Amino acid sequence: MLRFPAYFQQGDMESNGKFVTRQTNEVTYATGPIVWGEPGTNGQHAFYQLIHQGTRMIPADFLIPVHTHNPIQHGIHHEILLSNFLAQTEALMTGKSREEVHAELFSAGITGDKLEALSLHKSFKGNRPTNSIVFTKLTPYMLGALVAMYEHKIFVQGVIWDINSFDQWGVELGKVLAKKIQPELKSPGLITSHDSSTNGLINFIKEARK
Repeated sequence: MLRFPAYFQQGDMESNGKFVTRQTNEVTYATGPIVWGEPGTNGQHAFYQLIHQGTRMIPADFLIPVHTHNPIQHGIHHEILLSNFLAQTEALMTGKSREEVHAELFSAGITGDKLEALSLHKSFKGNRPTNSIVFTKLTPYMLGALVAMYEHKIFVQGVIWDINSFDQWGVELGKVLAKKIQPELKSPGLITSHDSSTNGLINFIKEARK
């Protein structure tokens, strides 16, 4: 599962990152979610902050097996992961009101301006949508089922948005430009055939290679 999010970065973002419908009209709505993720608690001190207290709503999927493949010390590590899995989804759903935080801080002896400031910083609005996907154990069959589920989601999104999920014209322009730029990196003299930003970058690289 280590590379599972990266697999669907490509699967989802390349398939549905489109602004033109099957009828060749520009869409008037958002398409193509931004997909990323991390295994275990790696993301907890990376991007969970944005999901919990950020200014935009970010739907999140949490996946976990009930049983681990590595039952070291009676599976205590997996027990910790399960606890964090359940805690994060509960926290995202229920949040924590400023009044609750206020009462906790006051009980801890914090008063005055510090109490007022901290109570807002430590509050969570909640109501952040998540899917909790719990399965018995990660097996080849279960991994295939998870892949099939997400691939089906990508297809259904494409149908709803009326876009073709099976072309990737968005990556072609960069390839074409790269073929033009590659020989320019070795050619003598200043490059002036691009926009000022790209010209400057190419010429900086060429100068730094001398």
